[in-house]
Amino acid sequence: MTESKTDKHTFVVCAYKESPYLNDCIQSLRNQTVKSKILLATSTPNESIRGLAQRYNLPLLVSGEPSGIAKDWNFAYRQADTPYITIAHQDDLYEPAYLETALGYLENAKRPLIFFTDYYERRGEQVVRKNRLLKVKRILLLPLRIGLFKNSRFVRRRCLSFGCPICCPSVTFAKDNLPPIIFEEGFRSNLDWQAWEKLSRQKGAFLYCKTPLMQHRVHEGSETTAVLRENIRGKEDYEMFRKFWPDFIAKKLTKAYSSSEKSNNL
Repeated sequence: MTESKTDKHTFVVCAYKESPYLNDCIQSLRNQTVKSKILLATSTPNESIRGLAQRYNLPLLVSGEPSGIAKDWNFAYRQADTPYITIAHQDDLYEPAYLETALGYLENAKRPLIFFTDYYERRGEQVVRKNRLLKVKRILLLPLRIGLFKNSRFVRRRCLSFGCPICCPSVTFAKDNLPPIIFEEGFRSNLDWQAWEKLSRQKGAFLYCKTPLMQHRVHEGSETTAVLRENIRGKEDYEMFRKFWPDFIAKKLTKAYSSSEKSNNL
């Protein structure tokens, strides 16, 4: 049986320090029903990352810049020379049909911007399919399940105006239709929400698949857990809500949104 391959897509895995989950992430990308390029990108090279790159014969690209989330993600984004790119987070897992599904959506859209999917959480060995946060995000994305709205700037901005429902590692970018820099520095927890807000102004399609096709890992060492513990999230949530709402509404939404995010705490 001939293995299905594509030269249109690249997975770039952002590898940071030593993650016990990086190997599982790489395996999930290698197990896709449609194969594509896989690259490792890092600003913190070490023997663990080098060893996995050698084991799987993957190109290892090292950034010369000081590490930072926006810098690391933008560096990863620049490494792909294919029309489509997924920035895979080292702790997460992708279902085998993720890429095949993404390509189906992207190739059938006139001017795609991003493709993204629903997701599950993974806590240790447990897969969490429902909790308050996941429920809120699925509700926010309900309008984008209607194909008629995929090109509507108004609809996607309304979806984003109540929170960040798009799971960053579930996103595949259509590079040819996007600006050269996706993530802006200045945010630590909401740089993805900031990116979607910026891209929501562009002409083109936000393509949403309601089927959960990835597992986002929640653990003590994750950046999400760290920013919630350090109370950074609330300030950045307020800054994002102000992009859509007047001050008094932004404050109320920030308070309500922080309550829904408590399910990220361990």
